[in-house]
Amino acid sequence: MKMKDLPETEKPYEKLESYGAKSLSDAELLAIIIKSGTKSQTAVQVAQQVLTLDKERKGLNFLTEVSIEELQKISGLGRVKTLQIKAVAELANRFSRPSKLIRNVITCPEDVANIVMGELKNESQEIIKTVILNNQNELMRIITNSIGTINSNVVEIREILKEPVKTGAAKIILIHNHPSGNPEPSRNDISFSIKIRDASEIFGIELLDHIIIGDGVFVSLKRLNKF
Repeated sequence: MKMKDLPETEKPYEKLESYGAKSLSDAELLAIIIKSGTKSQTAVQVAQQVLTLDKERKGLNFLTEVSIEELQKISGLGRVKTLQIKAVAELANRFSRPSKLIRNVITCPEDVANIVMGELKNESQEIIKTVILNNQNELMRIITNSIGTINSNVVEIREILKEPVKTGAAKIILIHNHPSGNPEPSRNDISFSIKIRDASEIFGIELLDHIIIGDGVFVSLKRLNKF
């Protein structure tokens, strides 16, 4: 059955107009991006094939990770449609980030987690970031120090402290993600935090916390009294 032969209430465009975007299934939303199907499949059926690539059941978040090559193996998805899907996935990822960070006041670990959760929770690699704060706990900036893992990539203390010292930061907060989705700290995470705490004190900078991001959850090493 072609899209035009479907009942009006089952056509994604008409359904969106009549009932709003929330009434559409994931496949129907994807079908609107895909626009058209093939001779044997509607756009919704092509979209359903895309969703079968979600082997780990991450929901639509998997679209940020699935490769262009994997998408193009699906009948009905050429170069343009594949790139459109990837572009929309990245837009959704960026929508989850705050549009204005300057002068945000950090009062608790949740404030930091809310800022970086959307960006880090779906990353397949470990990313280390430093939150730089002034004396009033106002957010000056967030910098990325390393992409890889604390275990496999040696992150030098001077790399972490270079920008805070340069900008005259009063306080810092470390952040990194666990691609496994489990934010529980490892012994290496804890020892790394202690090294940064001790080194930052030499420069008059206070390490307030080390926050580990998982899949929609986080852990504060400060709350756990781990350093």
